Amino acid sequence: MTPRQLLVIAALLVGLTGVAVVARKTETSGERLTDRAMAFLASLKPEQKPRAAFAFDDPERFHWWFTPQQKAGKPTRKGLPLEDMSDEQKKIALEMLAAGTSDTGFKRATTIMGLENLLLDLEKGKGPVRNVGWYFVSVFGTPSKTGKWGCRIEGHHLSLSFTVDSGRIISATPNVFASNPAEIMAGKRKGERPLGETIDQYRAMLAALTKEQQTIAKQPKLFPEIKENESKPSVGAPVGLSADKMTEAQQTVLWKLIEAYAGRMPTDVATAEMNRIKEAGISKVTFAYGGGDAAVAGIPYSYRIQGPTFLIEFLNEQGDSAKNPANHIHSAWRTIGGDFGIASR
Repeated sequence: MTPRQLLVIAALLVGLTGVAVVARKTETSGERLTDRAMAFLASLKPEQKPRAAFAFDDPERFHWWFTPQQKAGKPTRKGLPLEDMSDEQKKIALEMLAAGTSDTGFKRATTIMGLENLLLDLEKGKGPVRNVGWYFVSVFGTPSKTGKWGCRIEGHHLSLSFTVDSGRIISATPNVFASNPAEIMAGKRKGERPLGETIDQYRAMLAALTKEQQTIAKQPKLFPEIKENESKPSVGAPVGLSADKMTEAQQTVLWKLIEAYAGRMPTDVATAEMNRIKEAGISKVTFAYGGGDAAVAGIPYSYRIQGPTFLIEFLNEQGDSAKNPANHIHSAWRTIGGDFGIASR
């Protein structure tokens, strides 16, 4: 699949969103995802099935990566890549992606996928292989609106795992979106920020805090990199400023920052996640950051939001492929009790 083909199909699916509004009112995102996964499996040729279909209890379901996974110029991820799919299979795969994300999340995800072509131009072949066709689809178990199954859509800077039970997405984590560059600095797309809301709402959060509160929230070091390939985040006790030490207005700003991440998920999934946060208590959520405040370009920074049910991790520490410092974002939403539906057991 060429970058242009990817964008054309993605644009087509976005254009169909309005047509599907009525269906969305009566159909859960899990039911839509199930329908598309069933269609995807039905489209596979015999030689493709072993690459794309796994048992629900296969250990592979818990393996996830958002960094380049390749050796000797070949991908090492499991699953069926877009480049080995027919045009119809690619369309169904992107429909699966659309079912597992909001309209905003889908646009973010396909933009991230398309950035592989930009990296190819910037790096001139010096570095990892950049290939927009290296996004992989894996299905775990038998898609059904009465049983439990899962799927993963993953490639460089994108790792989305879904667990579905009785037609409902009970887990949409790990949920990782990343962007290199964080802001495109030159060319026709100059000024584009694929994950700009994660920066803008962070700035708003810091601006809402007093100097004393900022001192409590600020950590002596940058947060470590997001840990891949684990089924439960191992981050330890929360650090920073707890929401019970914030005013109601400050808590509203914090809520908007959390919503910037939940907003990548389908509405019903995001609503369930936010309700769990409310039930556990917004006062128990903590905000912490390290490094700069994002107001000065090129200064590394990171932040973490942690509550009893969820974890948000954000890092902008690496240089981009055009050598601009601190212009490379990694961000994730995780489930504290365990991803892949483990927390709901």
